[in-house]
Amino acid sequence: MFKNTRSEVRAVDGLSFEVYRGETLGLVGESGCGKTTVGRTLLRLEEATGGEMMFEGANVTRAGGQQLKDYRRKIQVIFQDPYSSLNPRMTIGEIIAEPMLVYKLVPDRKAARGKVAELLTQVGLFEYMAERYPHELSGGQRQRVGIARALAMQPSFIVCDEPVSALDVSIQAQIINLLEELQQKYRLTFLFIAHDLAVVRHISDRVIVMYLGKVMEIADRDTLYADPQHPYTKALLDAVPIPDPALEAKREYRVLGGEVPSPLNPPRGCVFHTRCPMASEECKMVIPELREVRSKHYAACIKL
Repeated sequence: MFKNTRSEVRAVDGLSFEVYRGETLGLVGESGCGKTTVGRTLLRLEEATGGEMMFEGANVTRAGGQQLKDYRRKIQVIFQDPYSSLNPRMTIGEIIAEPMLVYKLVPDRKAARGKVAELLTQVGLFEYMAERYPHELSGGQRQRVGIARALAMQPSFIVCDEPVSALDVSIQAQIINLLEELQQKYRLTFLFIAHDLAVVRHISDRVIVMYLGKVMEIADRDTLYADPQHPYTKALLDAVPIPDPALEAKREYRVLGGEVPSPLNPPRGCVFHTRCPMASEECKMVIPELREVRSKHYAACIKL
């Protein structure tokens, strides 16, 4: 006899944050902590089971019709994989022009072609690449196409879902610099999702650290990297390689023990207590609140 059972996974639980116009908010954590779910929920690709999302003063959590259409034009995404995020049967020009034509941001196809040429130039590509197909471009070039497609909608907010993790290190730097240039030019706001702390440090103004669907720490970039408060943030920063080989060889490694618990059966109390070097019996019972431990520096740990 087979028994039909259904388990509930809270990919993100109790998350609350603000993104200020013109800033880059970094969202970091191990794989499976809920980072991408946050981005997909903001994009309304996933429906939130609770809570509210406010955008430019309006509640868009359950928005529909014209309100949802307007919202989706203003909030765009740059996907992680530049190889699977582009339609292989469409030319680069068609890929970038399609959303502009659907939303009637250009009067006709001729105007769309002109705008495509302008966007390609802005992201560092040649105009003739509009006639090429995705398989004819490199990974870095494809990601630039993804950026151009997002810009085509004239957005104010862009979710960057690990946009450089599939690229070579030298190409990563080029894409990061391009995003910073475009942000200054168009006064864009970014939610930058990543697991590479070095990349996040370079581009972000503030950083949120997540673990198993919960926020562990929030602080501005310089404060977080210079003086992390939560033991999980400290462990993440300890894992970042030091560019100087001499210092790297002398460094004492502090490796977290155990594995990330299953989101199907998260630990009671603090979700990090099973791996935390500071954990006590109280940590197994009390769910720590995210509180301000220093000026504009928030952490969820009862030991602080």
